[in-house]
Formats: sequence, C-alpha cells, structure tokens
Amino acid sequence: GWWDWKFLTLIFFSSLVDYSIGIALNKYEKPITRKLLLWLSVGFNLGLLGFFKYYNFFIDNFISAFTFFGNPISINSLNIILPVGISFYTFQTLSYSIDVFKRKISPTKDFIAFAAFVSFFPQLVAGPIERASNLLPQFFKVREFSYQNSVDGLRQILWGIFKKIVIADNCAEFVNIIFNNPSNFTSLSLIAGAILFSFQIYCDFSGYSDIAIGVSKLLGFKLMQNFAFPYFSRDIAEFWRRWHISLSTWFRDYVYIPLGGNRVSNIKIYRNLMIVFFITGFWHGASWNFIVWGLFHGFFIILERNKTIARFLGANSALSHLYTLLIVIIGWVFFRSSDLYYALNYLKALI
Repeated sequence: GWWDWKFLTLIFFSSLVDYSIGIALNKYEKPITRKLLLWLSVGFNLGLLGFFKYYNFFIDNFISAFTFFGNPISINSLNIILPVGISFYTFQTLSYSIDVFKRKISPTKDFIAFAAFVSFFPQLVAGPIERASNLLPQFFKVREFSYQNSVDGLRQILWGIFKKIVIADNCAEFVNIIFNNPSNFTSLSLIAGAILFSFQIYCDFSGYSDIAIGVSKLLGFKLMQNFAFPYFSRDIAEFWRRWHISLSTWFRDYVYIPLGGNRVSNIKIYRNLMIVFFITGFWHGASWNFIVWGLFHGFFIILERNKTIARFLGANSALSHLYTLLIVIIGWVFFRSSDLYYALNYLKALI
C-alpha cells in the first residue's frame, strides 16, 4: 500500500469475496448451491493468483510449444508486477471458504475481524499460512499484556533476526558469487555453494517465521509453528513434516486428502503425491526448475514407501540423515537456479 495503493484492491476484494461466500455458504443448504459458491471462491482466488503469478509462464510455454512443432505464433506477454504476499493471503482466504463449506468452522459476520485475519501484518507477506480456525477467533478475545509472552516474543524476534542477518545474509554473499559464475569454480566449491544455500534458505525463511511468531506474541496472538529442525529428518517425508509446516499441511488437508490420500490404491497414492508436489513446486515460482524441484521431492517420497527402503532408513540412523541431507541439498540447486537449464549445468559441473 505504501508503494502503490492500487494493489490494496486485490487483498480487499479477495477478503470481501470470501467473507461474502462464507456467509452465503451458511445461508444456503442445497448441495449444488453450496458447491457453486465454493467453486466461485476457488476460481476467484486461483484466477487472481494465476494471472499475476503465472500468466507470462503459460504464454511463454504456449509460444515455445507451437514453435517446436514448426508453427511460430506471436502473443505479447504483459509486464505484470507480482503483488507482495499474494501466494499467502489467497491460500489463507481460500482455506476459510473450504472450512466453512465443510462446516468445520462457522462464518464470521464481522468483516473488520475477517479483513484483519487476512491482512494480519506479522505473517502477511511470507507466512505462516494461518487457518481461520486458529487465528480468526483470537481477534474476538480480549488481550491483556503478558510480561512472560513479551519476553518470549522478543527472544524469538532476536533469534529470528540473528538467523536472518548474521547467518543467511552472510551465506548469501558466497552463494551469489558461486551461483552467478559456476564455470569459474571447482566441484568442491560448487558443493560448498549448495551447502551454504541450504543454510541460507533455512535461516532466511525460518528466521522470518520466528520474527512473525515473536511479533504476534507481543500483540497477544499465537501463530502455528512453521519449522521443526527439518535438517535433522531421517527421510524426505519427515523433512516435509518439519519444513514450512503451514504450507505442507495446507496441501495435505486441501489437496492430498480430497484426492483420496492414503485411502486408495498404491498407484493412486503415487499419483496424488506427484500432483501435490507438482503444485508445491509451481506455487513457489513460475519456472520449470521449481516444478522439477517439487517433483524431485515427490519421487523420493514415493521411493520411501517401499517397505525394504523404509526398513533400511529406519534401521540406519546416521545413513538416513546423510541420505536426507544429500537429497535436500541437490534439490536446493534446482530451487536456487534461475532456470532448469542452469540447474542441470550446475549439477553437471558439480559432479
């Protein structure tokens, strides 16, 4: 809003649409009407996100596909600016509509409280992605100053700032040098670059989450935990139970379980997992390297469902930790690279 007030209309209309749909879902009982209202919420939020974040990605790939088959076409891409936090607040309002549809929560009739829930500033731009069932009721409670909460909040803010500024930003100095010119470095240097980026992204993102949770404590609000020592995981499935918990549980509850979750055949479970991790990669960025990063993790989670592999990982603690770190660090190369071609060249030089 400080940068350009016009972008506030997006978060305002997103809030207004889902607030209105929540009330309408409570009003109507006919299943077909309620489903139409839900799909209106899904279409609006994903349409908003799709246009601002993915329009040029789809146009560029559409042109490339026709050119590949010998039919070049000309479609102009748009100079679209990605609004800050749109990936987070669209998911937050969408989860509210889905929960009201499933009758897990009752819709609020207080628009100010709902708008405050959507635009709650500590976690607005980078999460955690809060559920209405946890955060929204807290706006209706009388909050009193708590010395202990303030001490805990300030301690968590300080820890978050330390992780972000002291660790992440200093790692970034070396990571940028190595990733910007990988051809100038040896394999060991490229390995070091990938490891340093693993520290950078964890301390950057978890540091931000610590600051958001700490600031919320100062205001008397409790946010969900977003990271739980993910690099100590023993397999990739456990890594995703510990990394960006608010996002992974969002995809579990609103994508994986509705697709059938674990209650279907193995083939459909594998399909569901790959769909979830395809979307997870795509959510992080409109580029093929993010999609490959997501599918890369999905592949190893499917592999770990093999009983022999699962038993081996369970019986060999040190090897399982090493295996997880190796897969995660290789995956981060795809995440950090500017595109898929760059990532593959980096890994080729690294090997």
